[in-house]
Amino acid sequence: MKRVSAPALTHLDPDGRPAMVDVSAKAATVRAATAECQVRFPAAVAGQLRASGLKSAKGGIVDTAIVAGTLAVKRTHELIPFCHPLPIDGIRIAIGWHGERALRIECTVTTVHRTGVEMEALTGATVAALTVYDMCKALSHAIVLGPAKLLGKRGGKRDFGEAGA
Repeated sequence: MKRVSAPALTHLDPDGRPAMVDVSAKAATVRAATAECQVRFPAAVAGQLRASGLKSAKGGIVDTAIVAGTLAVKRTHELIPFCHPLPIDGIRIAIGWHGERALRIECTVTTVHRTGVEMEALTGATVAALTVYDMCKALSHAIVLGPAKLLGKRGGKRDFGEAGA
């Protein structure tokens, strides 16, 4: 019988100290990841946003969130301590209504590198959601963000879920 070992944390050195993973021995391959985050509004706020075409006193909510999410993807390594700075080849952020009261933000990131872009996709989706909150908070502080989750990744050791390109 083959013994399967439990997954290990990769950001710890042999002494258990925090460390950035050394990816120098890995092959550079096409990597992609897709993440989502939802923004749920009280019914009256959702109705007001639909009526305004997702415009607020601060401007276009969707356009601003896409720009913010894009900037966040490119700066993920500055926010998450052990993320590698990566050459980002593509970012796609889609924002649309999900049911009557929620916006769904999907962020797909691609690169050709030795490590994946899951954190970049998650950062892009969540910062875009935070931007929606910021632009709408004058209407209500009862806006709820989440869940934020990885939908899929491809490239590297193992693929997971669905990652668009």
